[in-house]
Amino acid sequence: MRFVCAGLLLVGGLLATGRQDSETNVNSRYTVEAVTVSGADWGTSPAVDAVDHDRKISSGLRREIAALVGEKLNPAKLDDLAKRLRKELRARTVEHHVLRGKSPEYVEVVFQVEVPPTRFDASVPKFLYQNDQGWSGAVEGTATLHNNGFTAGVVSDGDELVERYTGVVARYESEPVLDQRARLRFEFASYHELWNPATVSAAEAYGLYRTRQEFQPVVTLRVARPLEVSFGTSFESLGQQVPGAQPLAANAFVAGAQYRHEMEGSFDQVLQADYDLRAGSRALASDFAYSRHRWGFRYRFTHGKHELVDDGWGGVLLGQAPLFERFVLGNSTSLRGWSKFDLDPLGGNRVVHNSVEYHYGVFQVFCDSGAIWDNGQSPVARSSVGVGLRQGIFSLALAFPLRDGRVDPVFMVGMNY
Repeated sequence: MRFVCAGLLLVGGLLATGRQDSETNVNSRYTVEAVTVSGADWGTSPAVDAVDHDRKISSGLRREIAALVGEKLNPAKLDDLAKRLRKELRARTVEHHVLRGKSPEYVEVVFQVEVPPTRFDASVPKFLYQNDQGWSGAVEGTATLHNNGFTAGVVSDGDELVERYTGVVARYESEPVLDQRARLRFEFASYHELWNPATVSAAEAYGLYRTRQEFQPVVTLRVARPLEVSFGTSFESLGQQVPGAQPLAANAFVAGAQYRHEMEGSFDQVLQADYDLRAGSRALASDFAYSRHRWGFRYRFTHGKHELVDDGWGGVLLGQAPLFERFVLGNSTSLRGWSKFDLDPLGGNRVVHNSVEYHYGVFQVFCDSGAIWDNGQSPVARSSVGVGLRQGIFSLALAFPLRDGRVDPVFMVGMNY
């Protein structure tokens, strides 16, 4: 009896092994010629598209999916990628299907993504501390309903502008329309303003406002795969310091363009360029007439754990503009280590800045240089260097402004998108 049982187990094992070997052999016959990831109303081919639809998929996962092309069909690998897509996209399910290819012995792999019709996400787009400016932070919650996004949040930011603005924000972003090429966005914000004593002392020729409210409708169009353009209007109401005074209007036409190109190979390169225009106009019943031009350039080189980033930008402001439109240097992203109130407590209407960073894993070193001035003045170039740790959007850094005769390090920590 024991010999009979042993024989049955042996035969069963051989049959099972035969089935597994047969399945492996069958799969190894087929080569993947194309991969597609698609949802209810979007789709992307990571091996072809330099940038996936709305950048839904991270660059690392997209590269792994694209690497399937040219390899033999591997169901275990497909299962693993489907699980990671489900986690990253917060999808209800992700299933993979194998379809007949255009050539014999070739197949096409399709990852079908099903997301819940309604979901809610909370985020902290900004939370940082700088020892000469204090804390800044923002918290947002977004409800997504059939690819329409509704966002509400609170913010207190003393880092970005000359003033500290504290208040609430609300935003709506429509689902893509016109063959996934257009999006409509409405944004509303209401802020209370706080001013640094240095700004108050220097603001004789400028009106300080007590509150600021903003409503901004904007349309974004994808002209080509790497290029997006946007246009719209911005309606700003500035509550005056004097009780009972009529608020001032700072209404403007807004427009912009963004270009992004990724180059992949033995090392990865990303090239980005952008331009933004805000033009205050009497045609919009604005009390201010001005034009604000800002352009930027960013290049990122990555090889293994090594990453080199060069980020440059500049701006010109013409005409009479409110203080929130003026340029600032000396915060968490520009001339780190310098104080914006020492450089120019009112901000400037001319600016140029460049930052070079080197990352190895989480370690980073950086060098910033730039100048801020007003029309008719001579620009003064300043620089700073620093070291720190960075993981994703979180960073901890010590910055040293390069001055004559003394070293005053500035500590910065936090998250900033």
